[in-house]
Amino acid sequence: MEQPPDLIRGEHRLFCHITQNWRGRPLTDRLAVVELIGATTTKAGLRVESTLDTRTYQKGIKVGRAEMNRLDITGDPFHPEWNYTIRPQLPAPAQPANP
Repeated sequence: MEQPPDLIRGEHRLFCHITQNWRGRPLTDRLAVVELIGATTTKAGLRVESTLDTRTYQKGIKVGRAEMNRLDITGDPFHPEWNYTIRPQLPAPAQPANP
């Protein structure tokens, strides 16, 4: 699932509520973690939805410097190495077909 930049930017504000919700509870397996994340709410009305992604992903994929440079990443003023926004890339314009 692709997240809009404003959601990625807000992750650090969400994590403190999630960790308070699972404080003192055993994190016995991935499903327990997902259920505890999904049960997170705040007095201000925040509700969290979560699902377990059981897909298998290839390990060891290397991302080259050129590919990293194409990403639209903006570091936050406070600890940009931890807090940043990644904006989706716009699709390249279609090339006209040669007649």
